[in-house]
Amino acid sequence: MTDLSNEPRVPARLVLLSLAALWACYFTVATLRGVVIGFDFVWPIISRRLTICILSMLVMVAVWPLLQMLDRKSAGVRLAVVLVGALPLSLVLSLINNTIFSDIEYDEDQGGKHETSVTTQKGNVRISRDEAGNILVDLPNLRETGGPGDEGTGAAGEEAVPDVQVHPTRRDNGESAITIHTEMPKDAAFKRWAGIADTAFGRYFLVLAWAALYFALAKAEEARAAERREGEYRRAAEAAELRSLRYQVNPHFLFNTLNSLSALVMTGRQDDAETMIQTLSTFYRRTLSGDPTGDLPLAEEIELQQLYFAIEAVRFPNRLLTKIDIDDAVVDAKVPGMILQPLVENSVKYAVAATQKPVTIAIAAHREGEELVISVSDDGPGIEAGKTQGCGIGLGNVRDRLRARYGSAGSIDFGKTADGGFATVLRMPLEHRRG
Repeated sequence: MTDLSNEPRVPARLVLLSLAALWACYFTVATLRGVVIGFDFVWPIISRRLTICILSMLVMVAVWPLLQMLDRKSAGVRLAVVLVGALPLSLVLSLINNTIFSDIEYDEDQGGKHETSVTTQKGNVRISRDEAGNILVDLPNLRETGGPGDEGTGAAGEEAVPDVQVHPTRRDNGESAITIHTEMPKDAAFKRWAGIADTAFGRYFLVLAWAALYFALAKAEEARAAERREGEYRRAAEAAELRSLRYQVNPHFLFNTLNSLSALVMTGRQDDAETMIQTLSTFYRRTLSGDPTGDLPLAEEIELQQLYFAIEAVRFPNRLLTKIDIDDAVVDAKVPGMILQPLVENSVKYAVAATQKPVTIAIAAHREGEELVISVSDDGPGIEAGKTQGCGIGLGNVRDRLRARYGSAGSIDFGKTADGGFATVLRMPLEHRRG
């Protein structure tokens, strides 16, 4: 069963920002459009439009959980559900718009909205329309006349219009007025709903635009989650490879050491064998206690190699000489643990053990730009040209570990030296220990 809690989701912050950006864009465009077509930048309209944007954003936030349910559906299902579901949502948004602008009517001749109560001043006559659609004519010094049957309800010599009722009246402020009752348009309700439908049509495409933006954000979140998982898998694979390569060093080293112990016992050098066993115990306690995939300061790596030299010195007390030259600038540089062990073992095997003369094994490290350069060399008889591949267990292990740890930034070079010995040079990024 799929664990939905672990599936990537669009963060709530992004959802709110996308909605805020959508309605802020609508507010700006609608306001600029009004300015361009000649409307004043008046607060009654601006405030209503701002209220509509805020309420519409809250309504769309409420349907966000419904969109989340479609995150794992196919593209066809998403499209069908959004196309159908956007219809009632756009109608709700249109009703919000109509309700907020209920005291504002759209004037097709003017191309915009104005208040229902319109007043026109012509000389001493003021003509206005009330909310019921009646025309009010204010006349100065008008005497209140009789009922509807009185004369003078129209112009001199003219008959009154049958569908217009004129009633003299007086306003609360004492001014005389004539109320003309006009018949409301029969298709007013139709026009009202046509306006709502027209607004809903525009809101429909706003809803579709935001749904498309949301699903694009969801896809981007899935892609980021896939990249994170891929990175985790890659790091796990690299760690497994490093661990395997690191543990490959231990049995190889132990095999050589046990052969040395066997030789000491067979020659009756029990005290030397006991010393070697104690040093070997210390060596393994140091090497097995840490993380096999972690790095060590270069100083600690050198200490491990000195322990190994102490082990091999029991076998070759007069032939094994060592020289350590570490630049102070790289003492705390980080290196893969036991990275030098196979190289030192090769020098003991192919240089010290292969001759009866004293052999010096040298370890040197210094900085070159942003790289750490470590060399392990000896002045022994060297390795014949056709046998360098015979060092494959040691050199191959080091090469693979550098590649797994540093990629192309790590390298290994080896070969005979000018004086007949053998040298191996490691290059890796210079990374200092923190703390």
